Amino acid sequence: MLDILLDRFLHFLVVEKGLSPNTLEAYSRDLIQYFRFLESQGIRDILQTQSDTLYEYLGTLRTRKLSSRTQARILSALRSFYRFLQEESLRQDNPTLPLQGPKAKMTLPKTLSELEVEKLIHQPKTESPRGLRDAAMLEVLYATGLRVSELISLTLNQLELEAHLIRTMGKGSKERLVPVGKAASRSLNEYLEKGRPPLLKKSMVPWVFINNRGGRLSRQGFWKILRHYGREAGIQKKISPHTLRHTFATHLLEGGADLRSIQTMLGHADISTTQIYTLVTHEHLREVYRRFHPRA
Repeated sequence: MLDILLDRFLHFLVVEKGLSPNTLEAYSRDLIQYFRFLESQGIRDILQTQSDTLYEYLGTLRTRKLSSRTQARILSALRSFYRFLQEESLRQDNPTLPLQGPKAKMTLPKTLSELEVEKLIHQPKTESPRGLRDAAMLEVLYATGLRVSELISLTLNQLELEAHLIRTMGKGSKERLVPVGKAASRSLNEYLEKGRPPLLKKSMVPWVFINNRGGRLSRQGFWKILRHYGREAGIQKKISPHTLRHTFATHLLEGGADLRSIQTMLGHADISTTQIYTLVTHEHLREVYRRFHPRA
């Protein structure tokens, strides 16, 4: 019974909410763990679960020393699931309403300095098709703040390079237009003219960035490429694709861009998500002050 409800719930999230595959996978994993807990308590009917059962389950999460962020995500999955049961008239009440989740610790995004970005972007050797591809990917990611999933999913018809724009499909299948700077446009054009045709190996695929076999570059493939160039550039920080997304937003804010514009370019549904970058710039100012003021 619980498995059937889970399938219906996940189908609802795909069709009605348009959630990303990563979110669906996390919710599915969280709910399966919850169902196992219910079975261990001898509860097989979802109608038997009340707030005290959920309080007890949340207590087990704390004993497992899960992070506040993970606990908050699990509670979000449970709330969504019980709200779905209500909307489907499978329950009259929602036992998650009284629950209080843990306050997630505020962690500032890791970013690169302008000098580190320059070193990183200039690592690929553009004499080869792969080097042209890698240079274009790094330039585009820093120029647009795309998510890595958006980058590797880019197709040729999403490029509007004469207008210096890229159309991308973000979370919730929401399309947005993102400006592309001159440097990234030049690098992308050079890759499309000289780098992509040799990599295609006579295959006909729509994706912009392709692997050595002529297929779409994978998320893991890009991670390896990025880590390699990070090491070559001598950057000590741990770098991920999201590091460049954070760096894009932080550098825009430091340059005087307004939050609403950055929110639109990043594809954030809520501006509160974007506001974390103001904390990054404040921390940067404090660090500059500590380093250079004689009485800091």
